[in-house]
Amino acid sequence: MKTNAFFSLWTTLMLLLSAMSLHAQNSETTASAEMEAASIVKVGDVAPDFTVQMLDGSSFKLSEAKGKVVLLNFWATWCGPCMMEFQEIPEKIIKRFEGETDFVFIPVSREETFETVQKKMQQLKGSGIDFPVGLDPKRKVYDLYAKSYIPRNYLIDRDGKVVAATIGFNKTEFDETIEKIAGLLK
Repeated sequence: MKTNAFFSLWTTLMLLLSAMSLHAQNSETTASAEMEAASIVKVGDVAPDFTVQMLDGSSFKLSEAKGKVVLLNFWATWCGPCMMEFQEIPEKIIKRFEGETDFVFIPVSREETFETVQKKMQQLKGSGIDFPVGLDPKRKVYDLYAKSYIPRNYLIDRDGKVVAATIGFNKTEFDETIEKIAGLLK
C-alpha cells in the first residue's frame, strides 16, 4: 500500500514538474518572440544611418564610420540591465580595443535629457565608467532600430551591415559579441 501511495505521489510530482517546465519554456519562447517582434533592424539588414549629438557637444554620424566596425548600444540611466552592462564596458570594450582605429563604440541614451545623462555619466565616472555617449532625447534614432526593450546592441560590420544584435544584458552573450568584434577587426 505504501508503495502505491509513494508511486502515485511521485507520478503526480513528475507531472507537475513537467507542466511547470513546459510553462516556463513557453513563457521564454513568448518573451523571446515579443522581443524579436519589437526589433525593426535585424541581423543581415543594413544599419539605418543617423546622427546624434554627443554629450561633449560633438556629433556622430553612422555613415561617416563606414569602413569601421561599430558597436551601437542603446541604453538609459534608469535601466538596471544597462548599468550592469556598463560595468563590463571599460574593461571588455574600452581597454581591449583602445587604439584600434577601425572600431567605434557608440552608446546612445534613449529618451533622456542632456542634464539627466550628464549627471549619470558624472556619477559613473567615479566608478571608472567613462566614455563618450550620444543623446537621443526624442527617440528618433532608437525608433529606426526597435520599438521597445533596452539595452540593445547592434554590431555593424565595415560595410554597414548588422552582423549581430542582442537584447537585454546576458554576460555570456555580451562576451560573445566582444569576440565577434575582435573577429571582424582581423
